[in-house]
Amino acid sequence: MTLSDLILWPGTQFCKWIGVEPTSDAGLIRWMINTLIYTVVMLIAVWVFAV
Repeated sequence: MTLSDLILWPGTQFCKWIGVEPTSDAGLIRWMINTLIYTVVMLIAVWVFAV
């Protein structure tokens, strides 16, 4: 597994779960899911380490 596969894993798994091929037209769906997940993760990290 490459680093890019690891970073894109949450969105890829979500696309597979809803039955859409993640490498074709579902690129925006994968991008949206990854953005939401990593935004939440980074906000939690900032909140934990900044306080």
